[in-house]
Amino acid sequence: MTIHVFRLLPNQDLKKELKNFVQIQNIKAGIILSVVGSLSAINLRTAGGKDSLNISDAFEILSMTGTLSESGNHVHLAISDCTGKTLGGHLMDGCIVRTTAEIAIMVLNHLSFEREFDDKTGYDELLVKTNNSGL
Repeated sequence: MTIHVFRLLPNQDLKKELKNFVQIQNIKAGIILSVVGSLSAINLRTAGGKDSLNISDAFEILSMTGTLSESGNHVHLAISDCTGKTLGGHLMDGCIVRTTAEIAIMVLNHLSFEREFDDKTGYDELLVKTNNSGL
């Protein structure tokens, strides 16, 4: 197991930078432990996968959770606006850091996460494999 902690800066795209980090670090199986910070814009796919919330405003990151790997990330984000209203959904390109995003990721060295299309859901779904060389 390895833990990575890093910070994103203003105007960086949360999803794109997360994807870049996973690729650079060669992460085969990662889990988001914690994310705190703020955003100036959000783009979240809502439940059902047909619509998205695309809003520019000041938001606080309340929670971000997901699985990470070179073969694909699956990340959900919960944010609040200036009134405390909570919104959430599937992380899409266009979630822009306002002041900071402090991210902690745990890498499970003995596993690899892959994505495989599932006819039942219509999405690429998680496939977990054991990597004995990582023990």
